[in-house]
Amino acid sequence: MPELVATDQIARAILVLRGQRVLQDSELAALHGVSTKRFNEQVRRNRKRFPVDFMFQLTAEETSSLRSQFATLKVGRGQHRKYLPYVFTEHGAIMAATILNSSHAIEMSVYVVRAFVQLREVLASNKELARRFAQLETRLDKKLTTHDEAIAAILSAIRQLMHPPVPKRRPIGFTVDLHENG
Repeated sequence: MPELVATDQIARAILVLRGQRVLQDSELAALHGVSTKRFNEQVRRNRKRFPVDFMFQLTAEETSSLRSQFATLKVGRGQHRKYLPYVFTEHGAIMAATILNSSHAIEMSVYVVRAFVQLREVLASNKELARRFAQLETRLDKKLTTHDEAIAAILSAIRQLMHPPVPKRRPIGFTVDLHENG
């Protein structure tokens, strides 16, 4: 049961930024049981292990967007971040476990990997669902088009029956058409 809870908690913390699924440094630090300051310190010391596809720093705009979204600022001195946060992709999160040399960090890296895999599976199933839904829409559109045409033909026939053309009748009796040449 704790495994499921940990994986679900991590999955909820995963964000999509710049088209990548990422975890914030503060989330990873909390998962590994260290302060964000200590975590980022270890990342800086092992910078070569974190290329740009493993980790990147957020812009001020992205950070403020996340703050307003999650309402993370607290009132008081020293209650907010001094530096822009880093975010870690799946590979960066795994690499982060290698720089923190503790059994807890190794255990939590397993949960992080499982959370990313779980999220990937959910996204893949959603893509399949979206594809099937699009196919269903296409089939329904084709059927509705033929049904619409059939209904339009029926309505047209009903209109013609409601207003039949006036039949040309010959007048009764002897009549002469004076405008006829001949």
